[in-house]
Amino acid sequence: MSMVVISAFDAKERLMTSALPPRAAGKRALITGAAGGLGAASARMLARHGARVFLTDIERDAVAAVAAEINQEHGAQVAWSAAQDVSDEVMWQRTLAEATKAMDGLSVLVNNAGIGSLGGIERIELKEWHRVMSVNVDSIMLGCKYAMPYLRDAQPASIVNISSLAAFKIDPDYTAYNTSKAAVAALTKSVAMDCTRQKIDVRCNSIHPAFIRTGIVKPFFDKLGEEEATRKLTRGIPMHRLGEPDDVAYAVLYLACDESRYVTAAELVIDGGARAV
Repeated sequence: MSMVVISAFDAKERLMTSALPPRAAGKRALITGAAGGLGAASARMLARHGARVFLTDIERDAVAAVAAEINQEHGAQVAWSAAQDVSDEVMWQRTLAEATKAMDGLSVLVNNAGIGSLGGIERIELKEWHRVMSVNVDSIMLGCKYAMPYLRDAQPASIVNISSLAAFKIDPDYTAYNTSKAAVAALTKSVAMDCTRQKIDVRCNSIHPAFIRTGIVKPFFDKLGEEEATRKLTRGIPMHRLGEPDDVAYAVLYLACDESRYVTAAELVIDGGARAV
C-alpha cells in the first residue's frame, strides 16, 4: 500500500486555499451557446466556483439538460436556462430581463454562441456572409448593448467575448469566419474603451482559442479517425495537441471574477503557442 506524504507547507497551503471564498462567489452570469462545448464548460466552471448561471442556446432541450445537470451537481438551484436566438434583438431584451429576474441581477455576460463557415471570397454567398455575421458579430453587439444597464448596476462587472485564433491566423477558405472573429476582437476593445470613458467598472475582454476538443472538431474525427484528425488539426500548434474545454473555461472564470479587475480590452489567446509561429 502506497502512502502519500504531505509536507507541512503543502498542508498549510491546502488549509489556506480551502478557507478562501469561491472565486466567483456572488457573480451572476449569462452564458450563450451553452448547450455544449465551451459554453457548457464555462457554465459548469463558473457554478463550481460560486456563481449563479443562466444558460441560453437555440437548442431548448439540450441547454435545459445542462442546467439540470449543474443543479444536480450542486444540490440546489444555481442554474437556469432558456431558448435564445442570439441574432434576434427582441429576444436579447427578453432573455436578459428573464435572467436578471431569475438570478436577482447580472454581473457577467459570456458571449459564446457562434457558428463556422467554409468558403473563399469567390465562393461564399452573400446570404451565408450575412448569416455568419448575424450570429458571430451582431449577437455580441446586441448582448453588450442590452446587458450594459444591468452590468452597470452590478459593478464590478465583466463581459467575456469568445472569439478565435482565426481572428489573427487567417485561412482563405474561412473568409466569413475569419472576418467575424476579427470583428469580435475590435468590438470588444470598443466596448471596453466606452466603459472606461464612462468611468464605470465594467470590463470587456476577448478569448481566442485554437482547436478545442468540442463538437466543432467531431466531423474531422468521424472522417479521418482520431489519430489522423489530431495530426492535421495540430500541425500548426507547437504543443501538438488539441485544447480541452476547461482550458477555455478557466480563462472565462479568470476574466469573469474580480481577480482580473485591472484587465480590459485584452485578447487572451489559448492556442498551444500557435500564434507565435
